[in-house]
Order: sequence, then C-alpha cells, then structure tokens
Amino acid sequence: MRFIAIIPARYASTRFPGKPLAEMNGKSMIQRVYEQVKRSIQDVYVATDDDRILEAVECFGGKAIMTSTSHRSGTDRCNEAYNKIGQTFDVVLNIQGDEPFIFPEQIDLLKACFTDDTVEIATLVKPFDQKSELTALENPSTPKVVLSQKSEAIYFSRSIIPFLRDVDRKDWCTKHVFYKHIGIYGYRTDILNEITQLSPSILEQAESLEQLRWIENGYKIKVGITNHETIGIDTPHDLENAIKLLQLNK
Repeated sequence: MRFIAIIPARYASTRFPGKPLAEMNGKSMIQRVYEQVKRSIQDVYVATDDDRILEAVECFGGKAIMTSTSHRSGTDRCNEAYNKIGQTFDVVLNIQGDEPFIFPEQIDLLKACFTDDTVEIATLVKPFDQKSELTALENPSTPKVVLSQKSEAIYFSRSIIPFLRDVDRKDWCTKHVFYKHIGIYGYRTDILNEITQLSPSILEQAESLEQLRWIENGYKIKVGITNHETIGIDTPHDLENAIKLLQLNK
C-alpha cells in the first residue's frame, strides 16, 4: 500500500500570520513538522498558498506544491495538492503544519488503520488523563470524540460527550474514559475526492468541525488510540512555550 503525507500550510492565519515560517531554535516550524513526518513516511509534500512557504521548504530540501488561496480546509488543500502531484497513491495522510512535536509512532498508527480494506477515513484520539481537571474537558478548542465498539467515531463535539448523568462533575474524569481528537487524518484517495465535493452540513456548521460533514453523509471514520500528547501551536504565546520545550529536550 502506498502512502503520501501532505502538510497543508497557509500563510494568512488570523491569530498567527506567517506561522509556518516561525523560527524554532534555528529551524522553521514547517521544517520541524516535515522532518518528523519523514521519519515515518517517504513521500511528503507541503501544500501551501504562499511563495514564501514554498521557497522555505525547497531551501531545506523538502517538496512543496502551490495550491489555491480559497480553500476552506486542509482537507480541500490536500485534495488539490494530491491531484497536482500526479502520482498514484492508495492513501493520503493529512498532517497539520503546526504540529512540530508529532510522533512518528502516531503516523504509523494512522497508517495501520488502513490494513483493514474497508476503512475509508482514519484519525487519532488520545484519552484524557484521569487526573485531568474539568476545565481541560470543557475547553471548546479541544474537540471530544465518542467511539463505537468497532473503534469508529460516532460523533465529535466541542462540548463534553458523553454527559455522565448522576455523577458529580468533579468525578467525571475518574468515572469514564473521555477522548480528545488528535487532528490528523488519513483518507483513501477516492474517498478524499468524494468528501471534498460535499456541501457544508448542519452539524458541521453548528460545531465548526468538518469531520461531522463526512459522518452526516454516511462515511465511517476509523479511530486509532494514541497515548502520546501532541502540542499544536495556534498563537505566538504557544510558540514561546514550544521553544522552551525544545530547549528542555536538547
């Protein structure tokens, strides 16, 4: 089975313009993401909408491809990039460009989901620690997921799901395993093309989570469970903390 990893990276972020080019101890963020992904998969491309990112990737020896500035999501950008690359692969992996600490083992876990020929789309989740405070569970920036017995996603929400009736809220993390979504995806290439043709759905618009569009249209999302924490970078403050982490791990 042939896998290709595509890293969507746009320049015009509202909270952090130019984020992919932010320096992290002598390397750009996008370079650090690229190098981590390369530890798991041979074919890696950055899909961008900006010449500065394209140049930066090519300067460190990576592969990049220009895509439209009008895409609503990384999924749409991945689909355009895949079609432009012009090679045939079985599965496209969508790796976020602001995850410089992603573990190669997480990418391997995502790939492993596709050993089952019936899997159309796959993603990862991580259990909330039993010592997690309720505030972490309540954070709407961290989507939660409930799973079926087949390890498929039933629903994603920015709210806490499920609601534990008759359990004191302060005890929720010790009475149930809650899952947070790790926002990397794998798609069979024909499925990727199909889902990018779908119109925005009611639940997607309510929660601002594109994966709900796929579920509403009958697609199944296989879920791998990782115990590695990922550290996304959304703001300059997040970047400061990430650089401190890099320095500690030298």
